[in-house]
Amino acid sequence: MHHQLISIVISAFNEEGNVTKLYQELVKVANKEKHTDFEFLFVDDGSSDNTYTKCLQLQKKDKRVRVVQLVRNFGHEIAMTAGMDAARGDAVIFMDCDLQHPPKYIPEMLRLWRKGHKIVLTKRVDNKGTSRTYKACASLFYSLLNRISDIKIRRNEPDFRLIDRKYIDLLKQFNERDRLFRGFLSWIHPKEDIATIAFTAPARYSGKTKYSLMKSLSLALSGILQFSVLPLRLATCFGLLAAICAGVLGLYTLIEYFAAGKHTPGYASIMLVVIFLGAIQLVCLGIIGEYIGKIHMEVKKRPLYFVNTPDEEKEKK
Repeated sequence: MHHQLISIVISAFNEEGNVTKLYQELVKVANKEKHTDFEFLFVDDGSSDNTYTKCLQLQKKDKRVRVVQLVRNFGHEIAMTAGMDAARGDAVIFMDCDLQHPPKYIPEMLRLWRKGHKIVLTKRVDNKGTSRTYKACASLFYSLLNRISDIKIRRNEPDFRLIDRKYIDLLKQFNERDRLFRGFLSWIHPKEDIATIAFTAPARYSGKTKYSLMKSLSLALSGILQFSVLPLRLATCFGLLAAICAGVLGLYTLIEYFAAGKHTPGYASIMLVVIFLGAIQLVCLGIIGEYIGKIHMEVKKRPLYFVNTPDEEKEKK
């Protein structure tokens, strides 16, 4: 019987306390799967601790372990891209290294994949490692994104997923610099090929989350700009609204002057109009500037990432 190869891509950034434990959990799962080969592909996203060293130690004792080290921290989405590019499996499972994506759900993923589902997503029904404030902010982000975006992205579906080689090859065709895999999958829209598993995310096994409030806001803004031009339309609406307000104010001033013989006080009203119009202009320029900035970065066509090549591999080449 043909052995299927499953690639498990693990994104790791300063996760030295989690690498060994996650590997042990993955081995338990892999050893129970018959007629299935695995490769554990750790992507070190420019860690400053001993994450890379720990991964190399695992690689030396287990040939199923492969390690990709990025030269610096490129971000979670790029780390997943690097893992996807290096993965050789018939299907690829993406997961984080903090054990908030429990390996015990992998057998169910594989069962659904073998039944014909090319994409197996997970839906997080609870996250014991996050605060109520974070959950509320995440809910607000997805509500806002789905209201203004042409692509609907379902909430509480993390990057813990299985993707068949068919769709991995499709995802490799996306060449934009700013990436949001959840958005890509929604854009492809393979409803008939999707299955979903509900799970509860435990607290991190070790270390602290790498997603600060600013990083989360940056990801939210990037997601909005990638999948929607509605902010540009809103800028046009702001301009039209300002023009209407200015026209109504001007008409009111003329009527008051000629019909009622009243002189409108100048300084306060002028300053109010100037500040209002200035604020509208700055908002519109800011929105346009964000899109121009995205275009500026995209047209450079810089590589998405660089990988460190070990000295022994250099010598072989």
